[in-house]
Amino acid sequence: MRGGLVVVATAFGVLVGAAGKAEAAGAADEPAAYRMASGATAVQGAENSADRGPELKAGASTYTDSIKPKETKYYTVELDAQSSAYVSAVAVPKAGSAMGLRDGIDVSLQAPDGTQCGTVRHRSFLSVGGAYPVADYAERVVKPGAACGAPGSYRFVVERGDALGGDASAVPIELKYVAEPPQRTESADTLSAPGAWSSQAPPKPPQGAAEGVTGGTGFNDAAELRPGIWRDELRPGDTRFYRVSVDAGEQLFADAEFGGSDKGVPMVIGGVRLGLNNAARGFVMNKTTGYQGKPATVSLATPPAAYGGGAGGGGEAVRGMRFAGWYYLQVSLSPKVRQGSRGAGVPVTLRVDVAGARKADQGVGRSQGSGGHPGGEGGGVGGELVASAGTGPRKEWLRTIGYVGIGTGTTLLLGLGAWALLARRRDG
Repeated sequence: MRGGLVVVATAFGVLVGAAGKAEAAGAADEPAAYRMASGATAVQGAENSADRGPELKAGASTYTDSIKPKETKYYTVELDAQSSAYVSAVAVPKAGSAMGLRDGIDVSLQAPDGTQCGTVRHRSFLSVGGAYPVADYAERVVKPGAACGAPGSYRFVVERGDALGGDASAVPIELKYVAEPPQRTESADTLSAPGAWSSQAPPKPPQGAAEGVTGGTGFNDAAELRPGIWRDELRPGDTRFYRVSVDAGEQLFADAEFGGSDKGVPMVIGGVRLGLNNAARGFVMNKTTGYQGKPATVSLATPPAAYGGGAGGGGEAVRGMRFAGWYYLQVSLSPKVRQGSRGAGVPVTLRVDVAGARKADQGVGRSQGSGGHPGGEGGGVGGELVASAGTGPRKEWLRTIGYVGIGTGTTLLLGLGAWALLARRRDG
């Protein structure tokens, strides 16, 4: 975790208050439940593909529904011919519950004629080592030659897997539709994209004492983190959410250091987890490691934000880093840890850094010191000016996407394929 840098633009979730943060700590012995968006509209998705289904509108609206095992739900979204669209689903199993080996959700987008728009995105409840919230979006990215470019009534589809061997109760889902307005001219929006990027964190870690924080229960009450060192405590089955602002051309580096618990805790495969989603709730990456009551660390490093990716190319991490804006870290402790720790809390130290992207052969990226937002005039990337979603001085510029302002439109960085290869080697 290393030198801080200019941090981001977007207003995604900026209006969410701090009220209810204490709920993230949960009851004394039970993990806290996911906090749905205040004022969310309850809907019932159509169960037949021939039915239109309730309309999800782009903007500030958030919707809730539930889905049973092997059930498919259909919703309607209106798309024009110019705007890119990102329609997300967050599936929220009961914290601490056991889920079936084949359980999870698939999300997809279908054109009016039934054409599949891009890839069906699958998120497994067990891919993160326990019954934690999972989220992703289906997208229609407007670019030359892309499918599903015509305006019309599209269908957003959410399908749940087989709950065999796990909790067969209905799972709450939270739905959101974010529209990205037509981009400005290519010359104004295209970022310089030379070469491959390093997945190695800058060499200087954040310094100083850790600051206490209580993570949120979900996207709606996520605690804001600046670059620096933070301290929280999780109980078995807990997932805590934190949001970090990442500007165009910057990489996010994060370590979650889990402290020791009771002696004699059995090894839990995938017992601790560090996940990441973007401003539109799209999946970026997920890292897990085993936990046996001894200190354990999970780390992640992202490609540069807002260098493209769009509907494909470069893998899920590149796709997920499409935007400049809020990125949502999730830190989880498996409910299975309860067997040895008897529900005792486990201390977690978060080391968070945001730094300018470096080429694969560079040792140090742009840096203005560690552990906080920089000031000064360094907010421009490729001529773009951004407004901070957090604190600290910034140049005042913000591109609005729907109501939230996701970020900059860009072209695909081919060199990120090399970044992905380096990252896989590093994780292996």
